[in-house]
Amino acid sequence: MNHLPILPILLPVIGGAVSLFVEHRRYGPVVQRSVAWASMAALAIAVALLAASTADGSISAYLLGDWPARLGIALVADRLSSWMLLTTLLLAACCLLHACAGWDRRAPHFHALFQFQLAGINGAFLTGDIFNLFVFFEVMLIASYGLLLSGGRGLRMRIGLHYVVFNVTASTLFLIALGLLYAVLGSLNMAELGPRIAALPADHQALAGSALGLLLLVFCAKAALGPMYLWLPEAYTRAPAAVAALFAIMTKVGLYAVLRISSLWFGEGAGAFAGFAQDVLLWAGIITVIIAAFGVLGSTRLRMMISYLVVLSASTLFIAFALGSPGTIAAGLYYLPHSTFVAAALFLVADLIRRRRGGASDHKDVIAPLPGKSIPSLLFLVAAVAIAGLPPLSGFLAKAALLAAVPPQWSAVIWATILGSSLLVIIGITRAGIRLFWRVPGDDDHVPHPNPAAAPARPTETVATVLLLLLVVGMTVAAGPLMRHTGAIAGQLLQPTQYIEQVPTTELEIRRP
Repeated sequence: MNHLPILPILLPVIGGAVSLFVEHRRYGPVVQRSVAWASMAALAIAVALLAASTADGSISAYLLGDWPARLGIALVADRLSSWMLLTTLLLAACCLLHACAGWDRRAPHFHALFQFQLAGINGAFLTGDIFNLFVFFEVMLIASYGLLLSGGRGLRMRIGLHYVVFNVTASTLFLIALGLLYAVLGSLNMAELGPRIAALPADHQALAGSALGLLLLVFCAKAALGPMYLWLPEAYTRAPAAVAALFAIMTKVGLYAVLRISSLWFGEGAGAFAGFAQDVLLWAGIITVIIAAFGVLGSTRLRMMISYLVVLSASTLFIAFALGSPGTIAAGLYYLPHSTFVAAALFLVADLIRRRRGGASDHKDVIAPLPGKSIPSLLFLVAAVAIAGLPPLSGFLAKAALLAAVPPQWSAVIWATILGSSLLVIIGITRAGIRLFWRVPGDDDHVPHPNPAAAPARPTETVATVLLLLLVVGMTVAAGPLMRHTGAIAGQLLQPTQYIEQVPTTELEIRRP
């Protein structure tokens, strides 16, 4: 049996457990960081090997404990899983580098929580069972609660409480949906549910539709699709920079779940459930893009503006995936890591600016001096071009590929939405850049007193930001091979027969005497 699929989950769990043992003060931050980076190095090797093994279209199924797939924990690795794992790994490495510049000392259990969150995210991308998707969601979220609240007080604690309550409510609905699904279909294995949904009797379809609709509602809430995005802007704005940057991947977990179950359960062979909720998701994505674009335009803080950019990128992906054609899915999968990296980079750039502006923080409406602004202004410029979808960077290439693949019946609406929102984003980012970098205090302007706790950014923090932007530049340079790979991922998704057959085949091979 190929044990690679379990390693991206097992290695962070081991790293988190070891981190707990070395948290005592006598070990010091050097030992904690060494454990964290050793775990990341091992994870990088495992993810690279897994990506190489699935690059040719192979699908690896792994049954924990040799239990049958419908009873035990099934992990399934394919091209899409590997793509998401690589994105998470690259993002996490840059976030860990930024945190190791000094912030990790201020957050109790940071390294353990960081590793456990990676385990939850990786598990969500690898699980082949919808109940275990819930389990990995909870692992990811519980770790995120600790990361968000670590070292916090006052307003961050209050916003963190809202974040916890919202996600606990969504998780409760998730459990209710799973109970309904199991009652109607008798299984929670994702590969097995596809054929069962297609063969469902007419008198059971209403209850199954309610359960599936509730499940999609939960995934959309976790992916910040309107009107369920309200939890995200304040939570991401108040989070520490490295944590907010890591959180940029969390909305993509909900998107991944929607894409995965849509391809397995709602394809052409799904009978009455073919294309289930597709138009609803598409229109919700369109409306959320418009709302988020105005949120970018009206934000008074740089980090709030970036949070709305995260919402906008997630809703753009909903449009791409809901259209359901190979071209739009491929363009969306190319846009996914691009938007993740550039949003994370912007959170780190905002931290560089905040540290330099003292008491003015990242408030755009407050005029304050910005010493040493050459580096943050250059990084902001590159990130702004990338996030706005301007040429020549990967954001432009992704949106151009998406617009070129839009079906004719949707072309007017989608083109107007994507181009109009991009224009609003350009205006919003340009205003932010002018107010933060070009405006200087005049004689009559009130300049806030510098915050004594503020300090220039450490070189490691700048390096982490540069690395994220270099990933965006690398995606631009390698756009051809990457888009061909995302096209292959889309093709495999839209022909789920191999995925559906792989888990039962593995089960039979294990049970054969």
